[in-house]
Parts: sequence; structure tokens; C-alpha cells
Amino acid sequence: MPPTQPHRAARRAAAGAYRLVRTPPGPVDPPLLDAAQQSVVDHRHGPLLVLAGPGTGKTTTLVESVARRVRTGGDPERILVLTFSRKAAVELRDRLAARLGGSTVPQATTFHSFCYALLRAHQDAELFAEPLRLLSGPEQDLVVRELLEGQAELAGAGRAQVTWPDELRACLTTRGFADEVRAVLARSRELGLGADALDAFARRTGRPDWQAAAAFLAEYLDVLDAQGVLDYAELVHRAVLLAERADIAAALARTYDAVYVDEYQDADAAQVRLLRALAGHHGAPGAPGTPGRTLVAFGDPDQSIYAFRGADVNGILDFPETFPRGDGSPAPVAVLGTSRRSGAALLAATRLLARRMPLTRLPARKVRAHREPAPVRDGGRVEVYTYPTPGAELDNVADILRRAHLEDGVPWREMAVLVRAGGRSIPAVRRALTSAGVPLDIDGDDLPLRHEPAVAPLLTA
Repeated sequence: MPPTQPHRAARRAAAGAYRLVRTPPGPVDPPLLDAAQQSVVDHRHGPLLVLAGPGTGKTTTLVESVARRVRTGGDPERILVLTFSRKAAVELRDRLAARLGGSTVPQATTFHSFCYALLRAHQDAELFAEPLRLLSGPEQDLVVRELLEGQAELAGAGRAQVTWPDELRACLTTRGFADEVRAVLARSRELGLGADALDAFARRTGRPDWQAAAAFLAEYLDVLDAQGVLDYAELVHRAVLLAERADIAAALARTYDAVYVDEYQDADAAQVRLLRALAGHHGAPGAPGTPGRTLVAFGDPDQSIYAFRGADVNGILDFPETFPRGDGSPAPVAVLGTSRRSGAALLAATRLLARRMPLTRLPARKVRAHREPAPVRDGGRVEVYTYPTPGAELDNVADILRRAHLEDGVPWREMAVLVRAGGRSIPAVRRALTSAGVPLDIDGDDLPLRHEPAVAPLLTA
């Protein structure tokens, strides 16, 4: 008779009782790396920029780099991995945990989570009895619109504190103007500009609209401070100011030996300044800094598409000079040149488009290697269609998907529809495909709450 397992005995001991048993993580075989990936994994000290196109094993290389540092004696608690979305951070943590076999996992988090933790750790208890709260995007939009509406009322009564140009006063209560003002506020803080600096810049350039925006920024920040809240741009700005203080910089130097960054092409100016402080590089932003700790950044300048959110492709283009080596020379640049995701024909089409985009300041030989990856398999097909109207376009997209499924036997899960602007495009795409009988799986982060099927009827009732 086989021995009784403890958890089964415990279950029989008490009727209706259950005992949760943790399943240990299974062994993960190390991936087979090519020479370029292995050279990145073997990098031990100093800065390194890794150019990695889609499907070249960027995340695998990052995970293996961190795992090797831990296996060769590095303290996991002294390693920081930064990325730009919660989903990516969770995936990195899971992959690191599986690769390290359940041992202590290095901190993998988003820039904003790291900044919030830094502010909380050094928050003045006398000034802030409660933890600072972050404004969501819709909440920030509401605050900006309410302030603008209040200014319009004060202007009508002749008591306005912020003087907007005459040609803009009729726009103060519109949603579009509020969005533009919100963008100006965010870009100003990302560039490290306060109300006084923005006002001085506006005067030098002869921009009365920016001068009014500077006065609005001062009022906006006063309102946020009174409410004990922060928006995301202000969160990073204050974290950068903290990290650049001598005492905090020394504490960070004692905390981290190595910093890894995923999707570095999405960094904005404030996040680059934060990395300079984390990696021990000091000096004015945009100027060469003193050599610091190990910083390995993975990115693809051809995928820099978030300029509307403040992302600055110059961050990755200027990396070698911004983060010099110990001898003061530019940081080295590595290239992952094997594409495992796309077939040769599809890869060739994407590279033809990429070559038309200028890519300066990085070593020309590295740029050529980055834009000429070697595919590991043939295949792929690219077809281009044009349609007279958006409705005709969606109808034909649905027809192509249905034909692929019904005639060619392609499973629905192996198809994808990509759009440029999720908030504006996905609701129309969903209606068209659903009416054509095409099943959909939409990420909740890509669909505004007001467009959810269960919410929309309540808003229109």
C-alpha cells in the first residue's frame, strides 16, 4: 500500500476542509542563444545599448543577462529591471522567477511604480499624513477642464488670474483645448520645466499662449498639492529631483549594482534623467556625465511610436554619449541580428520601410546590422489594399478574416487586427467584425470603459 500523502490525510481528517499546497516551479531549460545574445549576457560592467528588432530575442536576452548575473554571485536585491507597462513588468517577473528556479527574484517594475516607491520612501511625514494618490488619466482631464471652466467664468467677470490670448478664450471650455493644455503640462514637467522656467521661455520666444500655460501650470500644481494628489508626469519629475539630491543618490548607489531597461525607445526626457541618477551619471541633462554603474538598455529606435506621450527617440540615439564608459569613451552598442518571429518575405517588407526612416548618431555599422536581420525561416506574405471609405475597409477586413478561417482553415486565434489608435478605432472595428460573425478578444487596456458593451447602454439611458 503506498504511503499516505500528508495533504490527502489532512483533507480526510476534517470533512469539507481543504489544504492549499504550493506547486514548486518546474525546471526551465536554458534557451539556446546565438553569438550576439551571448555577448550581451556576458557583459558584466559599465553601460551597454542593445539594438533589438521585433522577434530577435530581446526579452530572452534580458532575462538571461539578469539570471547569469545572479548565478555568478550577484545579489538579486541589488539588481533593478525597469519597463514601461504593468503587463510587461509582470511578464518579466514571471520569466525571471521561472529561470531562477524560485529563488529571490530581482525587482522588475515600471518606471512609475519605482518613482512612486521612491517618493513614498522619502515622503515628509509632517506634510503628508496620508500617502500621495496618483490621478488617473480621466481624473486629470476632469481637473484640467474644471480649472479652465473656472478661468473662463473669472475672465467674464474681469477677475481672471490667467490671461489667455483673445483668440483662445472661446476654446477654454472645449475638450480638445483641455487635451492640448494637459499635453503642454506633461511635456513641461518631463523636460524639467517649472512655471517660472516655462514663463521665461514663452517670453523669449514670443508665445503668449505658452505664457498663459505657465500661469495655468502654477495654479494646477497648487490645486494638486492642496488635494494631496499627483499626475504621472509630476510623479516622475519629483522622483528625478529626489534622485538627483546628493544624499538620495548616495543611497541609490548603495542599493543597486546594475540596472536593466526594456523598451528604452519609449523613454522620455525625465526618465532618462532618472536613469542618469540611478546609474551614477551626474551632470546637466543632455551633457556627458561621469561614468557610473552598470546600465544595460534594450530598445529599437524604429519602434519609437509614443512621441504623443512624450517619448523621445533622442534618448536611445544619444545613449552612447549620455552614459559613457569608465574611460570616458562612448558606451558600446550591441545588435541582436537574428529574427525568429517573422518569415523572410515579411521581414524584408518591414525592413524596406525601416530603411526610409533616418537613424543618425548611432554607429553606421551597427545601424546597418540592426536593419538587416537574418531570418531563420522562409515564408510570410504582404498585401496592400486601399478602400474609398472606412466602412468599406472594415467590411473587407472582415471578409478576409472569414475567408481565411472558412476556406483556408486558419484558426481564429492565429489572426490579429492591428489599429493605429485604439480608443478611436477599436469600437468601430469591434462592431463591424462582430456583425460579420468574427469572434473577438480585445485587451481591456485598449478599450475605454465607456465603450464596454455592459457600460455603453447605461451611459445612453
